Amino acid sequence: MPKFVIEREVPGGGSLSDAEWREISQRSAAALRAMGAEIQWLHSYVTGDKVYCVYLAPDEATIHEHAKRAGLPSNRVSAVRRLIDPENAE
Repeated sequence: MPKFVIEREVPGGGSLSDAEWREISQRSAAALRAMGAEIQWLHSYVTGDKVYCVYLAPDEATIHEHAKRAGLPSNRVSAVRRLIDPENAE
């Protein structure tokens, strides 16, 4: 299944409490369960005002539908074309 990186603008996201992130994560997980196996959240990175999430999904429209159901922004969705890491350099 294709992999996507979602950029979410969340002003002050880096300052949210664990409880606030837990509530946001629970909304996301509930939307994922409702949508079935066609979409999967792998992990997210929280910075100052943005969150970068990595998902598996059949297409970009599915990513946007999940965001809508979870009440989350999906400001930019990019399909992953290649994974590079230190092992690629050897």
